[in-house]
Amino acid sequence: MTEIKDAKDVRLFALNSNEPLAKSVADKIGLPLSKASVSHFADGEIKVTIDESVRGCETYVIQSVSDPVNTNLMELLIMVDALRRASAAKINVVMPYYGYARQDRKARSREPITAKLIANLLEMDKIDRLITIDLHVAQVQGFFDIPVDHLQATQLFAKYVEKRDLDNDIVVVSPDHAGVSLARRFAEKIKAPIAIVDNRNDEVRERSSQEVPEYVIGDVKDKVAIIVDDIVDTGIRMSLSAKALQKFGAKKIYGVATHAVLSGDAPQVLEDSPLEEMWVTDTIELPTEKEFNKLHRLSVADLLKEAIIRVHNHQSIHELFEH
Repeated sequence: MTEIKDAKDVRLFALNSNEPLAKSVADKIGLPLSKASVSHFADGEIKVTIDESVRGCETYVIQSVSDPVNTNLMELLIMVDALRRASAAKINVVMPYYGYARQDRKARSREPITAKLIANLLEMDKIDRLITIDLHVAQVQGFFDIPVDHLQATQLFAKYVEKRDLDNDIVVVSPDHAGVSLARRFAEKIKAPIAIVDNRNDEVRERSSQEVPEYVIGDVKDKVAIIVDDIVDTGIRMSLSAKALQKFGAKKIYGVATHAVLSGDAPQVLEDSPLEEMWVTDTIELPTEKEFNKLHRLSVADLLKEAIIRVHNHQSIHELFEH
């Protein structure tokens, strides 16, 4: 285990999006969370106050851009501004979940590219580094002109599969053609073949479509199928993929997604689906009402702890992808 060196000028801050994860990361590093308060004016404007000196310090701000997305984003931008004006030497943003990353290109005319807009806002705010986990598409890193450490939860899930000792006859499934690279990466870790749900609904229609895809590319009959995605939001795509796999003879079906957005009635959709279990991480804090029986959460605290320590110690993070 890597230990932090010369940490007297390191400050860790948690904002409101995921305090339990930030606290866990801080405990594992062996440093306390520094004091800052977030309050609101009567009209909803956000006010951030840093309650201790950060002059000349290396700072890390832990904040997911999750629901409420716009509030959490503004908290982060205002916090970074406060740190810069308080003469922090370095401002590193630890963003377990990078919100707005799904709009990463112009798929149609007159559309924004909000993943790039968020990158612009963070750079204009003068952050020094971004640490994030499982971007919706890896090329979002290219929207930045500062260092981006793009961590992956693949190994975390792979170890969990190994620990569960499910079966040797596993197939990793992509819920559509766009997710094949993520499925392949996971399949390589657990040494399993891949299959693809031939989902031809476009992204907009898919949110409300309840049609079960008609084809699955690859052999899933009598196999343990693990559907892999980066985000589970409405739960519809995961549920329909599970139904398609069930139709094609998969004997057990599990779902994997790094970021549990779980909007609306997604918990009920997933609970009622053919999934045996739904595995997610704690990049997004979930209120009690969004938990359900099939949900199993793995923590990314160790991954973030290692990344922060290695960044501070000027060590390579390459090993985080291998172990």
